[in-house]
Amino acid sequence: MTTPEQAAARLVPPRVILTDGVYEAVKTLIMDGRIPPSARVNMDQLARALKVSATPLREALARLESEGLVTKEPLRGYSTTPLLTRTEFDDLYELRRLVEPALAASAATRASPEDHLELAAEIARCPDAPPELGDYRTYRALFEHDVRLHDLIARIAGNQVARQALRRLHSHLHAFRLHGGNRSGDCTRAEHGEIVDAVCLGDPHAAASAMSAHLRTARHRAPPFQD
Repeated sequence: MTTPEQAAARLVPPRVILTDGVYEAVKTLIMDGRIPPSARVNMDQLARALKVSATPLREALARLESEGLVTKEPLRGYSTTPLLTRTEFDDLYELRRLVEPALAASAATRASPEDHLELAAEIARCPDAPPELGDYRTYRALFEHDVRLHDLIARIAGNQVARQALRRLHSHLHAFRLHGGNRSGDCTRAEHGEIVDAVCLGDPHAAASAMSAHLRTARHRAPPFQD
């Protein structure tokens, strides 16, 4: 069986030792469960596997802490966070269903022609869905599009408090850790397109409805919890 350290060594190209590369490598290990939930991160071993010094690794872990993937405890260092419980996962999506339809409606009334172009460009950037179940790297482009699109709508809506709150939820990351990749990419593209169409038409009711439907189906697409 491949150890986390062996897997980590393959994730950073030789001689390309950048903080971003280290961040993506450690994030991939966590998202794919190579570093399991609730596990202590052995910085010495990980630094050796990635062939980096402690400084870029610490910077990467600080970024991952802001995303809720690791926590830091005094005198103990970093550990990966536990998986969400069924209740926590449902509560996360319930909060999104309360907030994001209102943001979509607001975006529909506030969006400028420049915003319309930016929304259309983001839809055009949506990658094809991977044909098979895959690891985090397989789904990374689709996840990043998802994050950008939802953040863009919140930005256009003009509610910075709600935007920052949604950023802190990191629901996409938690969903992947719980359930892994799935074949929902084509559905995501279509649902995002309906939201953007409504926003660009200036129809707040349709925008809110499309966002509500998207969040509802996104939650139901996740496989059931194993009790």
